[in-house]
Amino acid sequence: MIIANPIYDTVFKRMMENEQVAKFFIGTLLEQEIVAVEVKPQEFTWMDDLHQDDPKVQQYINAKLKERLSINIYRVDFIATIKTEAGEYKKILIEIQKAKNQIDLMRFRRYLGEQYKKEDQINNEKTVLPITTIYILGFTLPDIETACIRVERNYKDLINKTIIEKKSDFVEKLTHDSYIVQVDRITNRFQTRLDKLLSVFEQSNFIDDRKIIKQFPHPTDTEDVKILTDILHHSGSDPDERKRIEDEQEAWRTINAMFGHKEEAFLKALQEKDNILHEKNKALDEKNKALDEKDKALDEKNRLNADLLQQLEELKRKLGER
Repeated sequence: MIIANPIYDTVFKRMMENEQVAKFFIGTLLEQEIVAVEVKPQEFTWMDDLHQDDPKVQQYINAKLKERLSINIYRVDFIATIKTEAGEYKKILIEIQKAKNQIDLMRFRRYLGEQYKKEDQINNEKTVLPITTIYILGFTLPDIETACIRVERNYKDLINKTIIEKKSDFVEKLTHDSYIVQVDRITNRFQTRLDKLLSVFEQSNFIDDRKIIKQFPHPTDTEDVKILTDILHHSGSDPDERKRIEDEQEAWRTINAMFGHKEEAFLKALQEKDNILHEKNKALDEKNKALDEKDKALDEKNRLNADLLQQLEELKRKLGER
């Protein structure tokens, strides 16, 4: 079966519009039973506005790059109802962001900050939901070789040095777990439920030079995988869908050609800044270490002086007794 590459925003959006696929995607990563999902308003505007015949195309691209809005990151939010192991139901906000390069880190943080400011409408009542973030990366993290990562929180009692098992609603709404998928590190494993979900993102088995269409080599042995691959098959075989993917790819080529060097320069400057900061921190650590040694020497000197004073007082006392 041929399928479209879901790394493209056009394809990923189409895929996540299906409720069962969204539940499969979120539930598999979170390892939770997702009872229901509700899509929140999402940012996906640039493909509708970006046309080669539009005389304002250059102005549009410049503005989007300057703002670092949806031209670089596709995001979609869900309110998911989860059934816990205790049989209880709870709602959480699932935030999915997909980015092509490391420069989008600040966008991740800025958008997450905006999410913490918002209230959600549940049963006509305003409330604040716990947030879980899912990041789909089109680049690799040098120090992390696995394709899928979970970053989770623990409550630690600093007084008794133990892990607190109970959860606080207040704390849950102020902190969050994260899940990270590195598409370039996905292999051809097809054993677990997670393997089967990630398999459609594997960046191999392409049948075209543009890496838009790929051969899906695995059996569609579950209903979730079948529905998912059917959607991707339609996106890959329908001429209109293919055209939208090609337009998106062409837009990225234009952007990279015009502004790629600026991004490289930015990342280089950022790395140099990090190196300088590292050296400053190293020098500061050495200075603090020297101060600690000085303090220890001073403490030792004070201790010796105290001992001498004590000995002197003892000597005076003995002389006085004579």
